[in-house]
Amino acid sequence: MRRALWIFLALVLLVACPWIGSRPPGEAGDFILWQLRVPRTLMAALVGATLSLVGAVYQTVLGNPLAAPSTVGTTAGAALGALVAIVFGLSASVGGLPIVAVAAFVGALAVTFLLTALAANDRARVDDVLLMGVAIALAAGAISAGLQFTSDQIGLAKAVRWTLGHLPQVGYRGVLLIAPFTIVSAGLLLSQTRALEALVGGEDLAHAQGVNVTRVRTLTLGAGALGVSAVVAWCGPIAFVGLLVPHLTRKLFGTSRRVLLPASLILGAVFLALCDTLSRTLVPGREIPVGVFTAALGAPTLIWLVTRRT
Repeated sequence: MRRALWIFLALVLLVACPWIGSRPPGEAGDFILWQLRVPRTLMAALVGATLSLVGAVYQTVLGNPLAAPSTVGTTAGAALGALVAIVFGLSASVGGLPIVAVAAFVGALAVTFLLTALAANDRARVDDVLLMGVAIALAAGAISAGLQFTSDQIGLAKAVRWTLGHLPQVGYRGVLLIAPFTIVSAGLLLSQTRALEALVGGEDLAHAQGVNVTRVRTLTLGAGALGVSAVVAWCGPIAFVGLLVPHLTRKLFGTSRRVLLPASLILGAVFLALCDTLSRTLVPGREIPVGVFTAALGAPTLIWLVTRRT
């Protein structure tokens, strides 16, 4: 009963987000509400749900509570691809999509290909996959820093703004473009709930229960990266959502993956939508990038959660 109440309250908050904040009366106010705020809230929900669900799955399949899309290098690969496009002034579009988003998507998928190739090796251990992800993230971060150093002031400003993470006004078209990737990713991840439940007890126990650990590890890493690549390509790297929300969800709903995964999806959607609402209303006349807001909110919350466990 308590779990259902938490979910109900979360969904009420999500629906209320577009109505929070002042807007002019009449047609102008209706346009702002239905053409700007509602699709932006939908985008925030898709991004937050994807990042938090992938974070919960990665923490399970890699057996590490600090695993997240940023930890395994997916976010860093997307950031590197986007920075290459920004620094070299590639402003054209591919199939109607901004080249920066396409480059970020390609960068994330390239990193994922390397990681899933390792995960598909039967001799690869979980620690090997995680360490490779960290190594890729560090290497991509170093190259990204070098690209920013060599760019001009305009390119540097665009690169810094993109790496802060933001929810652009993409309208319903942007929501419809990103939704298929996130839905397919979430569906594939949730389909592995039973196998992930077995993995909680360790790989040996999962093998004893008939779980093909290598297959599950490869599928979940690839499916998670598909969704993360899409959302990071549009919105940039939004920090802490994939790491913080699963931890909060465990506090509220327990550790059973049958409950944790769908609850993380829902709470992630609500969390990012609320963060975006606060980022656009907290300072009148100014908008704080939502990635800055989630980092400022997420870091102390995560420290509090860790200190409570110790």
